[in-house]
This record gives sequence, structure tokens and C-alpha cells, in this order.
Amino acid sequence: MNKKISYTIAIFILFGFLFSHTAFADPIPNIDIQIGNEGDTPGTSSLSLILLITILSIAPAILVLMTSFTRIVIVLGFVRTSLGTMQTPPNQVLIGLALFLTLFVMAPTLSSINDVALQPYLKGEISQTEALDKAQDPMKKFMFSHTREKDLLLFMNYTGAEKPETYEDIPLTVLVPAFAISELKTGFQMGFMIFIPFLVIDIVVASVLMAMGMMMLPPVMISLPFKILLFVLVDGWYLVVKSMLMSFNP
Repeated sequence: MNKKISYTIAIFILFGFLFSHTAFADPIPNIDIQIGNEGDTPGTSSLSLILLITILSIAPAILVLMTSFTRIVIVLGFVRTSLGTMQTPPNQVLIGLALFLTLFVMAPTLSSINDVALQPYLKGEISQTEALDKAQDPMKKFMFSHTREKDLLLFMNYTGAEKPETYEDIPLTVLVPAFAISELKTGFQMGFMIFIPFLVIDIVVASVLMAMGMMMLPPVMISLPFKILLFVLVDGWYLVVKSMLMSFNP
């Protein structure tokens, strides 16, 4: 009991020393964060900060819905599911691979955005609004080239908009969802083709075990090594990545 009291007194003394030291310490310098120029009208800096936070919050949605990320991550997910390896490769590896493959596929588009929009804006040659308008064209070109006409007409007919002459006339509110469902369909089609050979192995192994009377033995335990062996022998990761890259070829 005395030890507990002594520990409590020691703790109070320590906190008292810290508070007293803080009270007589030098004051913390003020931190000033300025957004915009000094000559901006009142409220402009606050509006710029709100816009910046909004852009950062929707950045993941832009990555997923306006790039090749959706198709790539769906196909990689089907590969892992068809192999039946549960959490191998882990989600971090699949997402990281999908991200870098997305950067590789989108490199020409991003380079075009940098040339026509970002660099002129940084040099002060164009305004922010003009930069955003110029940055939309390469993204629209990429999305339009991989969007099915049926999916695009679905949203065009719903909005009642007239048929555009070029892809530049299609608003992003129409093109982005059309591109997203097109990528979902393409990803599932590729995933189905990957799933078929592994499904055949599962059926063969289950039939053999049933014919041998080994009904209590899970077929997955026997088929898993064969599926991994087949995937390694045919160099599966190379073929999957090659197929995805070729699917984005114009």
C-alpha cells in the first residue's frame, strides 16, 4: 500500500514539473498557412481549400473509374479465386500490381495531359479552367476507345442528349459511368476465360475421388497442387499480364 502511495506522489510530482516547465517555456510560434494570393477577395482562399480537399477525397474514385485499374484488379482477383489459394497473393500485392500496371497502361495518356495542360498551367500560359478543359480531352479519348457503344447510348438516351459528333462533345457525367460498366463487363469476360481450365481440373479431381469411393476427402485439397503446378508451368502471370496489356491496345 505504501508503495502505491509513493508511486502516486511521484507521478503527481512529475506532472507538476512538466506543467511548470511548460508554463515558463517559450511560447509556440504561430503557424500561418496561406492559400492564394494576398490580393484575393475575401473567401477565395477558403473556397480554394474546400476545392482542394474535395479533389483529394474523390481521387480514389477517379483512379478506379477513369483508368484501367478496374479491369486489371478484377482480372487479378479472378486469377486468385480460380486458383483457390485464398489470401495468396495477398490483397496488398494484387492492389500494388494493379496500380503499377495502371500507371504503365495510362502512361501515354498521362504524358499527354502533362504536355497540353499541366506544364502550360505551371508556366502561367493558361488559366486553371483552361487547364482542366485541356486535361479532359486525353482522358475522354482513352475512355471512349474502351467504351461499348451500347453502354454509352444507355446514358445518352437517359439524359436525352443529342448524338455527339466527336468524343470531345460527350460530357464526363455520361462517359465515366459508361466506361465503368464496360470495364466491368470486359473484366468479367476475361476472368471467366481464366476460370475455365481450373474448373476443369476441379471437376476431373472430384470425379476421380468419387469413382475411388473417397467421398469424405475434399477435392480442393487434391486439385490445389495441380492447379498451382499448371499455372506455374504455363507461366500464368506472364500470360495474364500480357493478355491485359493487349486488351488495352488501340
